[in-house]
Amino acid sequence: MRTIRQSNKLRGVRYDVRGPILAEAQRLEAEGHRILKLNIGNTAPFGFEAPESIVASMTHHLTEAQGYSDSRGIWSARTAVAQYYQSCGLRDTSVEDVFIGNGVSELISMVLQAFVDEGNEILVPAPDYPLWTGAVSLTGGTPVHYRCDEANGWMPDLEDIESKITENTHAIVIINPNNPTGAVYSKEMVEALVDIARRHDLVVFSDEIYEKILFDDAVHHHAAKAAGDDVLCLTFSGLSKAYRVCGYRAGWVMVSGPQERATEFLEGLTLLANMRMCANVPGQHAIQTALGGYQSIDELIVPGGRFHEQAMLADRLLNEIPGVTSVRPRGALYCFPRLDPEVYKIDDDEAFVIDLLRAKKILVTHGTGFNWFEPDHFRLVTLPDVEVLEEAIGRIAEFLAQRR
Repeated sequence: MRTIRQSNKLRGVRYDVRGPILAEAQRLEAEGHRILKLNIGNTAPFGFEAPESIVASMTHHLTEAQGYSDSRGIWSARTAVAQYYQSCGLRDTSVEDVFIGNGVSELISMVLQAFVDEGNEILVPAPDYPLWTGAVSLTGGTPVHYRCDEANGWMPDLEDIESKITENTHAIVIINPNNPTGAVYSKEMVEALVDIARRHDLVVFSDEIYEKILFDDAVHHHAAKAAGDDVLCLTFSGLSKAYRVCGYRAGWVMVSGPQERATEFLEGLTLLANMRMCANVPGQHAIQTALGGYQSIDELIVPGGRFHEQAMLADRLLNEIPGVTSVRPRGALYCFPRLDPEVYKIDDDEAFVIDLLRAKKILVTHGTGFNWFEPDHFRLVTLPDVEVLEEAIGRIAEFLAQRR
């Protein structure tokens, strides 16, 4: 009988955040072990609850959310997103520029399906959120990774980007604030990245899901503002992180720039939106409430707030481990520490984190899972409260001491 195999489109596609390491964690849990999962930025398990007003708004609209909505999203949600960007200085944003999706993840896949042809090259940062690399590959494109410079606060290496542009390059992905590094790009850096797109006639895909999670003096700058009227820019964001509603799957993409040059592409995006009927309707009803009024994220990101204190503690404790260095995160929910190759001889970082999991029951993600070039990093989620973080990083320190 014929062996039923996976599609060849999946060859080389990885999503190690939920890959073999998670499978090993689940096996250990089935044996009765308690695993501390620091591999996914899922806020709910760590005591971060959605604002009551958002829950109430979604609940209130449940009776009218039983049918399909407009495939692009309900009017009130799209209006709220458009008005949000207007308040950020993008005053020409209209409701027609907004598509609502089942989180940013779905919208990334939809946009790339509408945009990428076989052999198209898309510039993607390294390290990256691996969905970008996987989705480019699945749509027949070629992800080309440009290096972010750890010695320069994980800023993109502009010369490296320029060196990797070919006649087949069609777009550049910007992840700001960055997952997994926690970098927040300066206005000058955002403008420089968009200027590369402008000079090489590239589309900008700007992943800004962590735009409200900023620490100390960090300021977020929208790529769409730098892109202006002459660079097509698609800005991705949503409620998952800042509003602690990962399960609501409420995200959006906003299109700006010379849309008259992209009519066919946008028709394709609309076609794909129609084919999946619509995004989760109850979750859409949370968007207007979330974007208006009091912003509860503000009290979490200032000194004394949980997001801030946990990120700073994790950074300090990691840097106290011999042979470990971590660039202080300026945003998002992660640290991406480096293991000095002179101290820790690691050839396979996936095997390293599995060994850590088995020995200390701590689940993190290896750096090459984020398409980093060398097996010398791992990503740690900073969502647990300070006591749990101290215990977790203490266990990591013990494990590394044994390795040394």
